[in-house]
Parts: sequence; structure tokens; C-alpha cells
Amino acid sequence: MNRVQRVALRFAGVAAIVLCFGVSAMHAQTDTQAPASPAPEASKAPAMDENPFAATPAPPLPPGMSGSDANDPRFKLTPGMYDAGETSMGMKHLLLLKKPDAFQLGTADPDDRKVQKMIGQLGIGVGMKMPKDLQLVIAQLAFANSDLAFQGNHLFQGNFYGVNIYDISNPTQAALLTSLVCPGGQGDVSVYKNLLFMSVEMPNGRLDCGAQGFPPEPPSAPSADAGKMRRHIPVAQKDRFRGVRIFDISDIKNPKQVAAVQTCRGSHTHTLVVDPNAKENVYIHVSGTSFVRQSEELAGCSGEKPDKDPNTALFRIDVIKVPVAAPQDAKVVSSPRLFMDPRTGAMNGLSSGGSHGKDNEEKKPQDTDQCHDITVYSAIGLAAGACSGNGILLDIKDPVHPKRVDAVNDPNYSYWHSASFSNDGKKVVFTDEWGGGLGARCRPNDPNKWGADAIFHLKDDKLTFASYYKLPAAQGDTENCVAHNGSLVPVPGRDIEVQAWYQGGVSVMDFTDAAHPFEIAYFDRGAIDPKMLILGGEWSAYWYNGNIYGSEIARGLDIFELTPSKFLTQNEIDAAKTVRVAALNVQNQQKLEWPAQLVVAKAYLDQLERSQALPAERIAALRTAISGAEANKGKMAKLKTMAPSLEENAGGAKSPADAARLHALAEILKHPSEKS
Repeated sequence: MNRVQRVALRFAGVAAIVLCFGVSAMHAQTDTQAPASPAPEASKAPAMDENPFAATPAPPLPPGMSGSDANDPRFKLTPGMYDAGETSMGMKHLLLLKKPDAFQLGTADPDDRKVQKMIGQLGIGVGMKMPKDLQLVIAQLAFANSDLAFQGNHLFQGNFYGVNIYDISNPTQAALLTSLVCPGGQGDVSVYKNLLFMSVEMPNGRLDCGAQGFPPEPPSAPSADAGKMRRHIPVAQKDRFRGVRIFDISDIKNPKQVAAVQTCRGSHTHTLVVDPNAKENVYIHVSGTSFVRQSEELAGCSGEKPDKDPNTALFRIDVIKVPVAAPQDAKVVSSPRLFMDPRTGAMNGLSSGGSHGKDNEEKKPQDTDQCHDITVYSAIGLAAGACSGNGILLDIKDPVHPKRVDAVNDPNYSYWHSASFSNDGKKVVFTDEWGGGLGARCRPNDPNKWGADAIFHLKDDKLTFASYYKLPAAQGDTENCVAHNGSLVPVPGRDIEVQAWYQGGVSVMDFTDAAHPFEIAYFDRGAIDPKMLILGGEWSAYWYNGNIYGSEIARGLDIFELTPSKFLTQNEIDAAKTVRVAALNVQNQQKLEWPAQLVVAKAYLDQLERSQALPAERIAALRTAISGAEANKGKMAKLKTMAPSLEENAGGAKSPADAARLHALAEILKHPSEKS
């Protein structure tokens, strides 16, 4: 999520909570340090006694814009925490594992002492004028689930309060293995061999993983504007930790912290980068989106504008080098200036180009001084950075010194959040986290180009816009909903992504034709609360070795499987399940490869039938031959005789996608796997 509990920032004026989610406090500095540019949507701070989570209808649609479908069955689901109405298409919900007790606030009563205790640990001054319902929401946010990583039969679920590790050897009977309480949010995780990495940016993070935080600070003095508070950063603490933690998970049930690498802005997210030519080290690209801490707390930190301090911690990422055999020696080895103007050398060389605000007002261009998420694709030597005001393309052949090769912006985009490549590296899907994940942004009157995916063609290291995709179904006024984290689904012959949309649920998108993406499956629940927006829904939805896993912010861990529909056949699902990986860190994208099994050939045939790329009698003949070979291995030789004509058909295919499917089908028939 890219905004600090914007609420907390606006209501508390205390940078301690602004870090809960990162961005709205991204520029919060001491009174003597002016921010480099105003935080998105933060210029109009509400009065202290307002509740920004109260249900609010969307303003009228801007001229020429269209919204989401209010006739979709997802729009009218009954609300509830664990008893909300559910609906799905093309996927089956297998299991919900509720959060462990240690990762829940344990009360829904705003007068409960647990609420004040947690707010105190987060660093918010006791006695501050704030609605009780808002205090409860902020306290609950300290236990929000975040991102996922996978290794073998283990799933690692990040949380603002630590990490939970699950055994998913049997997805229908997944079970909690162990919990690691280690507050500091947002808790994004990645895993490599025996090492687990976790992002920390909140000011309650401690070097020792202690849950006590730090003593509450007194309320800030009122500003000249009555009812509003000035922003400031927390008092320096020698035991505070903000950066990337490293754990040894050799004993999976007893993770041990072996290193804690401090950074000036903390780590909102991070990306694991493996150099294929030097695997004795791994690298962590750190994206910090929060305030710059005081130099008294971490030497060398400065939040000044570039013209005042050329060593400012703004306008950069940090790169941590981790020796795999000696992780305790991990350290920051570079801080690339990814936004620099190559002609002038100015650090602030990129800007948003202008955008829109909460109530459809126009916003002036703002300098880009941070990346929210970076997805690396080492197989092609590139990375896609979603960097607040811009989408950028990086050359990462040298992982210590990534270089920007292209950048794009879009007036329909409020905050560039995350990115995914197509498997062939010819497309990039960026997401826009309009409203920071805390707002209802899928209402019937919310434009379907705002808070959406933007799909780009990628050729010769240049990005070219193709189209938008947004969750088709409208959501209610109390459902936080916007594009968020997703991954590829390895269906051969197609570009398919499963994606989380917070309380919009899970949507599966086909973007094979970049100009015409469409939904092929979904799952959704009703709102958590019908009267007030309670942060919840799917933070991440990822495919891993045959299933889809969703990190449900408020409820726990969801597990799904795809089911056949008019958009996706059983053969395509079975072919996707042939792709197995040893581990998955989605921001470190892997090249997908399919075995030459006949089930993969049958998936290609289903697609060629769907697109009418071959006559019906040819499809039938090929299916008969494949079925015969599956029943009798001695008939494999016949398949080889059918391959040349498919190669000929590929030359006259009506689309590049069909040509690729025909070539791939021919290759399997020429060299079918023994396991077919």
C-alpha cells in the first residue's frame, strides 16, 4: 500500500504512524526541512474530528469517462467479517486460514484498552483528539497482512506485526507452522535458500524485534490552521530499526535474525535480485517511500531538496549486497539515482506530468523521488519500476548499478504502484494505486481508467501504451478497492495475470491481446462493514505450483483453484500445473517454461479451436491422434508426421499469438515428453 495510513498522518501529525503504509508521509520532515514535493492527496488535511473512513459516494464521472458495472453480482454481496456473501466465476475457494491470535488486535470495541496500548506503541500521542472509531481502525492496521513469498512447500505471509509461515504441501489442508512476532510494517517478504528478508519502515520497529515500540510522544502543537496538526518526524532512538531484516530459516520453525540493514527511509518494499553470473551474493533493491529519518538516528540521512543537499536520501533507491554464506555482512553498496536527467544531471529529472485528485480535481506535475515497487526480470536483463509519478524501465545487467533506459507517465495515473512482465518480455502491466489502497475507488462513478492496470508494449527497451484494465464489477462505498499485486498464471499460449483488488477480491485477466484485455475468472466477498470502510481484502493474489494464494489483509490466508469455464479449459489449467518452481518471489520474475507433455499440446489445441485458427476437422484429427498416443506410447511416431503441416499453418496465421501456438504445438508433436 502506498499511503501512510493517510489518516494517521492527517489526524496525528505524528510521523510514527505515517509509516504504517508509507507514502503520504513520504515527504514528512522536521519543521526546518521542506518536503521536495507535496504528498499525493495530502494537501487538504481534514479536521481532527473527521472520520475519513465513513462511507462516501463517488463524485460524478468526469466527461467522457465510464465507470464499473453495478449490475455485476459482486456489487450487492452481503457484508460481514467471516460471514460475508461470496461469489466466483472460473475459480473455487478452497480454504480460509484465519490470522493467528497473536496477529489480531483482539477487540472491536474502540474503548478497549488494547486500542490505546497499540496506538501508544505506534508512537501516537495519548489524548490526541481523534474519533474513537478512527483510533480502532488505526490500531487494527498494525496487524494487517501484507505480501507473500514461497519456497518448496512453505508459504511466507508478511504482516505489519511480523511473519507467519504455513505448510502448503496439501493446499486443501494448509496449516500454520510458526509465527514470528517482529513489528515494524509493512512486512513484505522474500526468500532465498536459507534466508528470509523482510521490509520494515514504521517507527515502532526495533532492532530486537520487540513489540513494545517506543514511549509515546506528546501531541504536536496545533498549526495556524485550527483543528489541524503539524507534521514532524519521531525523536531519534538508538534501538529503532527501519530497513531490511534478514533471518536464517534453516530451522523453519525457529527463524533467527542474523542481520538488520538500516536505510534512511526504511523499506516499504524490496526486490530480491540474483546475479546469474555471481550467485555467491544476492542483492536487495530497497524502495523507501516514507519520511527520511534524522541524521542523529542514522548518520548521513538528509531529507533536503537536491539543490540544498546533493546527498539527499530522496530521489534514489538503495542496493544491499548480501553474501549468501555470510549474511551478517550484508550492507548498502550503492544508492542509484534512477530519476536523474541525463542531460543536466539534475536528480529530480522525472515528474508525474500531472494527474487527478480525490474529487476529480486536476493536480500539477510532481517530482518523482521514490519507487514503490520494482520487478526484475533477469532472464531479459530488465526491470520495471513503478515509481510514484512514473513507470520506468531499467537495465539491471549490473545489479549494483541499475540504469534507467525509459520512462513513461500518464495523467490518468495517480500513483504508479507495481509492475509485471509478460513471459516473453514483450509487454509490461503497471498498476495505479489511486487512493493508496485506503479508499473506495471501484464505485459505479469511479472512472475505469483511474486505479486501473495500464498495459504497455515493450520493444527495443521502449514502452508504448496499449490499453487499460480495471476490475469490471462495481464495489460499495465502504470497500477499499484499487489495482494491487498479482502474478502470471502459466497457461501456455496466453498472457494471463491473477491480481488482488483489496475488497474488490481477486480478478484473473487475459492480456494476450494487449489492446483488448478481459476478465476470465474472479472471486469476491461483501464489504467487511456496511457503514465504515475497514481496511481489508486481498493484498496479493499469486499463482504458485497449481493454486492461487491470496493474502487477505484482515481475515487471513485464502487458497483457490481455477476451474474450467468458457474462458479457460481444463486442459489449459492442467497445462499450467505442469510448471513447477522451487521458490517464488513475484518481484523477481522467473522465465516460465513448459515441458513437452501432451497435456500442453491439448491446451494449444483448445486455444486454436477458440480462435478458429484451424478447421474443425483438423482439430478433431489432432485430438484423436494425441488421445491415441496417450493410450498407447507406440503411436507417438504418428504425431511427428503431423508437425510439418502445423509449421506451414503458422506462416499464414492471422495473429502472432496463433502463430506462436502452432509452432509450439508442432515442437511438442515432434519431441513429446516420455511423461506424456
